[in-house]
Amino acid sequence: MTGPRYTPLAQSLPATVPFVGPETQERQRGAPFAARLGANESIYGPSPRAIAAMQQAAAEVWMYGDPENHDLRQALAAHHGVRPDNIMVGEGIDGLLGYLVRLMVGPGDAVVTSEGAYPTFNYHVAGFGGVLHKVPYAGDHEDPRALFVKAGEVGAKLVYLANPDNPMGSWHKGADIVAAMQALPEDTLLVLDEAYVECAPEGTAAPVDSDDPRLVRMRTFSKVYGMAGARVGYAIGAPELIAAFNKVRNHFGMNRAAQAGALAALADGDWLAHVQSEISTARDRIATIARDNGLTPLPSATNFVAIDCGSDGAFAKAVLDALVSLGIFVRMPFAAPQNRCIRVSCGPAAELDAFAAALPRALEIARG
Repeated sequence: MTGPRYTPLAQSLPATVPFVGPETQERQRGAPFAARLGANESIYGPSPRAIAAMQQAAAEVWMYGDPENHDLRQALAAHHGVRPDNIMVGEGIDGLLGYLVRLMVGPGDAVVTSEGAYPTFNYHVAGFGGVLHKVPYAGDHEDPRALFVKAGEVGAKLVYLANPDNPMGSWHKGADIVAAMQALPEDTLLVLDEAYVECAPEGTAAPVDSDDPRLVRMRTFSKVYGMAGARVGYAIGAPELIAAFNKVRNHFGMNRAAQAGALAALADGDWLAHVQSEISTARDRIATIARDNGLTPLPSATNFVAIDCGSDGAFAKAVLDALVSLGIFVRMPFAAPQNRCIRVSCGPAAELDAFAAALPRALEIARG
């Protein structure tokens, strides 16, 4: 045997990953980070009720998780006022995006997204041979109408829009997205990523009927619910589309502990409100730290704040590299002009104290 017989598509792709994790960077620098503020995780952790449920479920990990995610789908349906056949549970939004692209996109199929938007979606599209068409941000906001018009121009099967947005933290009113959908072609599916919607002002979620075949909404337990490591996400969509996920998904992809934790987290409204309050406080603190150092924080409806470093991408990268060298893990947008910013996750006071202490020195290093 001369070696594995890869497909031509696989042979054409680089062996890369969308993100370099903090663990990789810690190994490279030979030391742990003092503050982990780059991955948009909830450093506040999950609900104590979720922790207890996962600990109890740990004794049952010899069993596969329920392949239908029955109890969690029932609870999510009740939570959102929809039917269980409007809900599909999967291994985080990333996993669900992969299944959706597998269902919809073949070699040469057009897909539309924003230049500089969430790269994991692009990674899935490339992996199935789709062709990405990108539109620029309007200011620091994704541009729904431009996305939908571009979808019509290229005959896109999918158009991706995050609201609130990663990496900028900006957002649109849900009603404005619905109005812009008048320009969405009838045969294009809108993938509306609402991973951060629990962090956002009232009215950010798009007021669209769950049976509307024009879109599928993605939600997660990785952000406000504090369960990023458990990998629990879900899609809300029309029953026909939701049922189609069963054609391609990993039916045993959800482990029992993750299922139990998500079910308990969903029921703990008090913890959700607590974390939402902590995020609001942290956003204000990050903004203050930025201003104290002559930088400009951007308004945010997420659990992070993008900070305009006042120059170009090269300078922002120098600031980021200096922060990493000082033990502060942060990230930055990767496309101009948004790459003039660094992106700092919300966290408890001790983490932000470490960031506040390191930032002046990082700026000094970056300025040479």
